[in-house]
Amino acid sequence: MTDTDTAAGLPGPQSAAPSLMARLLAFVAVLIGGASGGLVGYAVTDLQCESGCPNLAGSMGVLGAALAAVGVGIVVALTLRAMAEWRTGQAQQAARDHHPVN
Repeated sequence: MTDTDTAAGLPGPQSAAPSLMARLLAFVAVLIGGASGGLVGYAVTDLQCESGCPNLAGSMGVLGAALAAVGVGIVVALTLRAMAEWRTGQAQQAARDHHPVN
């Protein structure tokens, strides 16, 4: 039996992945950021164009959405990684407290 054998009732190794709720919130944040970027890109281009350029405004909206989603995605990835690192540090500290080395 290995330490990953959970069928035998043994606890497997803990995952460093963020919780499901954190990942869902991160996904929603990327969607909201992308939608906001798209609206800003469309609105700014629509206001600047005097002859009513729907194609240009639409393409700038798509570009704004993509850039905003990438930016929010980078921040989300760094945040989730920091959360996992924080949790790992807490687990290591708990192990050191539980098994002191003298």
